[in-house]
Amino acid sequence: MAVFELIATITGILAVALQTQEKIWAWPIAILSVAISVYVFWDNHLYSDMGLHFIYIILNIYGWFIWSSRCGTTEVVATQKLTMRALVVCASLAIVGSFVLGYFMNNFTNADFAYIDAFTTSTSLVAQYLLAKKYLENWLFWIVVDIVAIPLYTFKELYFFAFLFLIYLLLSLCGYYSWRKEMTPIYRT
Repeated sequence: MAVFELIATITGILAVALQTQEKIWAWPIAILSVAISVYVFWDNHLYSDMGLHFIYIILNIYGWFIWSSRCGTTEVVATQKLTMRALVVCASLAIVGSFVLGYFMNNFTNADFAYIDAFTTSTSLVAQYLLAKKYLENWLFWIVVDIVAIPLYTFKELYFFAFLFLIYLLLSLCGYYSWRKEMTPIYRT
């Protein structure tokens, strides 16, 4: 299983690196990474993560299609900031989703760490939505996911995934400060 985890980790890092450079090959590599991750999570009884990665397969196919048909034809959307009310709604959705999914996984499957796994899944879905809409706060949700996922994967002895999420944590911190800086107006006298 460690070989699959290593391949998923390497291809995951490569996919993110290629996405930052806006390379079309990021998408099929990401699909490979998340498809292998589905198997690793299934084998480790982390069913919420497994389901999340199924969704990521679909999102990566969608991204590959969009980039293939419209690459370079749209402008980057300006970074937005959530209102306090919207932030509370998003956090509430992540928490409620965690309890609902966690309850299901805990009572109807043999999932390990059902509520923690459900939390990272629900919060990742909220973060992904905020990222797609280019809200600054997406990075805060990703940071929380990474902080929770690292010890979970370490405890499950998924060391490569723990390392991957440490890299994701560092990238999320950089993303938050970079996007926040982009939003700060520069005043010249």
